[in-house]
Amino acid sequence: MYERITGENPYKTPMRIYPASHYTMVGLWVDYNLMSNVPGLFVIGEANFSDHGANRLGASALMQGLADGYFVLPYTIGDYFARVGAQNITPDGAEFKQIESEVHERTEKMLSINGTKSVDSFHKALGRIMWECCGMTRNKAGLETAIKTIPQLREEFWSNVRVLGTNEEMNLSLENAGRVADFLEFAEIMCIDALDREESCGAHFREEYQTAEGEAKRNDKKYAYVAAWEYKGVGKQPDLHKEKLEFENVELATRSYK
Repeated sequence: MYERITGENPYKTPMRIYPASHYTMVGLWVDYNLMSNVPGLFVIGEANFSDHGANRLGASALMQGLADGYFVLPYTIGDYFARVGAQNITPDGAEFKQIESEVHERTEKMLSINGTKSVDSFHKALGRIMWECCGMTRNKAGLETAIKTIPQLREEFWSNVRVLGTNEEMNLSLENAGRVADFLEFAEIMCIDALDREESCGAHFREEYQTAEGEAKRNDKKYAYVAAWEYKGVGKQPDLHKEKLEFENVELATRSYK
């Protein structure tokens, strides 16, 4: 398949693998039943860490998705439900009603804007910003540009997007609009976090923080923590919550691909 696409024989010429942050990341912790440390939350495929180890090259990602979905989950999820038992869950809670109201209001707003630009045009514009400013490598100037530009794009989205169809039917345009709206929020917080973390580590490579050989240069003394950003609303700076990383059985070391 590779040879048909590239015209090169991989047995004679090394395969050309394009670098992506996807290849440098591990996944969420799971037990042998593929359940995370949140009871009832199962994590499958590439989202968990179980089979990959230090890389995700080749077809290992496809293998894990098939193995998890076909061989593991049909037995483990059923076992979990059997142990938990039936529960009387209704949509009458105040929290559910609040979210339902917010989703309905947001949906009606998207459909009523009736602007001049398609959902896809905003998706592509956001993708270009992230590709150029927050891709495999980032730097301070690019991230600051993205943090300035994304709110402008979001403001235009909510005033000039055109969502076709109605809410009373299967509406892919409306579904895509909701996803792009989420992407705008997520992209902004990614750039804020990348600017705040002044080191290179894993999928986060800041050009200002690298060794003479071009390898990632971590700052474990300052950044050995998990960051969780609390959303405070549009136009407001999110709050940073930190959970310190404690290593009892594994010693921190610098990763090298050489």
